[in-house]
Amino acid sequence: MTAATQPPAKTAGRKIHMVSLGCPKNRVDTERMLGRLLAEGGELVADPAQADVLMVNTCAFIEDSKKESVDAILELAEHKAARPGSQLVVAGCLAQRYAPELAAEIPEVDHFVGTGEIHRIAETWTPGAPALGGKKRRPEYLAAHLEPRYVPDASFSAYLKIAEGCSQGCSFCIIPKLRGAMRSRQVEDCVAEARQLVQAGVVEINLVAQDLTHYGEDYGDPDALAKLVRALGSVDGLRWVRLHYAYPHNFTADLVAAMAETDNCLPYVDMPLQHASDAVLKAMNRKVTRAEMEQVLGMLRAAMPDITLRTTFLVGHPGETEDDFEQLVDFVEAWRFDRVGCFAYSQEEGTPSARRDHQLPTMVKRARRDRIMAMQRHISREKLAGLRGQTVEVLVEGLSDETDLLLQGRMRGQAPEIDGVTYINDAPDDIGRGQLRQVEITQTEDYDVIGHVVA
Repeated sequence: MTAATQPPAKTAGRKIHMVSLGCPKNRVDTERMLGRLLAEGGELVADPAQADVLMVNTCAFIEDSKKESVDAILELAEHKAARPGSQLVVAGCLAQRYAPELAAEIPEVDHFVGTGEIHRIAETWTPGAPALGGKKRRPEYLAAHLEPRYVPDASFSAYLKIAEGCSQGCSFCIIPKLRGAMRSRQVEDCVAEARQLVQAGVVEINLVAQDLTHYGEDYGDPDALAKLVRALGSVDGLRWVRLHYAYPHNFTADLVAAMAETDNCLPYVDMPLQHASDAVLKAMNRKVTRAEMEQVLGMLRAAMPDITLRTTFLVGHPGETEDDFEQLVDFVEAWRFDRVGCFAYSQEEGTPSARRDHQLPTMVKRARRDRIMAMQRHISREKLAGLRGQTVEVLVEGLSDETDLLLQGRMRGQAPEIDGVTYINDAPDDIGRGQLRQVEITQTEDYDVIGHVVA
């Protein structure tokens, strides 16, 4: 845990069970809330039946994530009922959006902690304290490096959230209502947190925000991300830096140069493009055209020929025609991305897209999603096959999730959790978690690769 403080006696020993749902940005919020509670003497436990405080950090991005969050709340409510005197705290996006409704439907919840109230999490421990989250407030919270953050023991990979909120106004997206307008941290503050993470054993940092490439614009520095990338290059012990959630319409030439010139910045970009039809992009209010996206992609590949490009697409947006979809198919075939996620449009109340005519049938949306993913599986398999016989740098993560007979790790083009993994066989005895080792790739699959350590 970073920036810990001495625990007050009144909270010492309280056992906390935390369930964290949603994206990596949400996970950082979880780590900050736990940092505050553990700094006040709490103890993290894996078994909810042993917990005095039951917490869930929720997601509310699409309908499926809202259902998962409600299911988690109800499960923890059962544990609360079985342990008299325990508390149930619901945090995150679902709490931000639906606290009054949830309070009426699930009275077992003691506190709702919205996305703008993370820094007040310890108030939920005060006996008789008024419940948080009773009123909907515009989120204004922005983290700072001096705040406590829970970093699990032996962590070697972490997310660094450099901004909060989003001001882009995509018509299908509820995030601005859940997270507020964009608020960027200062470059120096982000670098200070990176140094803290490295001191805690981290060697890989993944930069995240709701909108990475507009970082700094809200305080008048449109070049802030390029400055941050270069500054992170001077952090001793930080071996890998990776960029996620980068909008295409502010990916500057200076940022590309900073990536290419900074040794520990990996040639990897996670850039959600969403579509390739100009008509659909306009309906989505993406503020970019296919030609402009292709210009950015070409610039990235020219500067870093070995770059790994990850993107996400949204199919079935209201009004998307068969021709619009075929333009997306053509785009995916032409650019042969390394990693693709494709999602069927979810009609989210409170968004402009939800009010549009020509909503598509669920079956059509899912069929289009499945076609894109099937095509990408073939592209991924072909691209990974080209790695056979090559030696790549791999960050060792430990025993494989599949079998104790293999180790697993990730090469530079594999971000945590969202990409495939590298399985390691015939591993030497001195190999350990968090090490960077040279691995010769001997076998490849659709998304994963297999190899052995050569150095």
